[in-house]
Amino acid sequence: MKKDEPPLDFPDTLEGFEYAFNEKGQLRHIKTGEPFVFNYREDLHRWNQKRYEALGEIITKYVYELLEKDCNLKKVTIPVDATESEPKSFIFMSEDALTNPQKLMVLIHGSGVVRAGQWARRLIINEDLDSGTQIPFIKRAVNEGYGVIVLNPNENYIEVEKPKTHVQSTSDSTDEPAEKRERKDKVSKETKKRRDFYEKYRNPQREKEMVQLYIRENGSPEEHAVYVWDHFIAQSVAENVFFVAHSYGGLAFVELMIQREADVRSKVTAVALTDSVHNVWHQEAGKTIREWMRETPHNFEELANLDDSEWTWPLS
Repeated sequence: MKKDEPPLDFPDTLEGFEYAFNEKGQLRHIKTGEPFVFNYREDLHRWNQKRYEALGEIITKYVYELLEKDCNLKKVTIPVDATESEPKSFIFMSEDALTNPQKLMVLIHGSGVVRAGQWARRLIINEDLDSGTQIPFIKRAVNEGYGVIVLNPNENYIEVEKPKTHVQSTSDSTDEPAEKRERKDKVSKETKKRRDFYEKYRNPQREKEMVQLYIRENGSPEEHAVYVWDHFIAQSVAENVFFVAHSYGGLAFVELMIQREADVRSKVTAVALTDSVHNVWHQEAGKTIREWMRETPHNFEELANLDDSEWTWPLS
């Protein structure tokens, strides 16, 4: 017999989940001190997955707060000329990101559910904040006199509920007797009631239909990288610009290079590509770009394994 699933109704705070980050940045249960448990309810994988995703959304907001409060970054809305009613995204910047005359560091995360300030949600939840977020990079860069810009390449759209379509009954236009129509309507309503009951209590993972409204000029990680370059990085007075691009962020950087080659070559001093998935051949990067990338970037195998002593790219 199929097991009934509880409603997909989860807390919207860490406290509601009964979890908190301890002094080591580890996520622990408030009462037991244990790490996060994915299989909270046995044999309910989809429900457990939805619970995990709900916790992930809370952690995303938590990291945003850390970027502002602990790293002293400011949240900047994009598009820069967005109207009140259109979809918007944002990036994070230090106060001196555009005015620091010497050094600017730009961080680009990979694909998936991660957002600005994160490298990997799984590491944040199962390891600690230092392993899964960009915060150690940001703090060290700021301490060494860098301006900082944190991109948000996966925030490409907002979701709104799909409007319901109402189908008008045409039964009144037929010659069908009123009594027969009433019986049919009654059966239809009872069938719908039973179906709704079943969906609610036996198949609760059915969710509202959503529509994606893409953010102007930021509808993909590649578009986002070019947009932030044009409106922010290119406006920076820094003599040297440094990129740290992880996973799909490396692909986004190569696309930026293809789109703005001369500008990137003139401003970017070094690039750290960490587990990058870029491919200069598939992305049709020209010979001059391939040569520049052979000479300029430094490649690291695993971002999660980097500690302060292993940061070999220029930081001073």
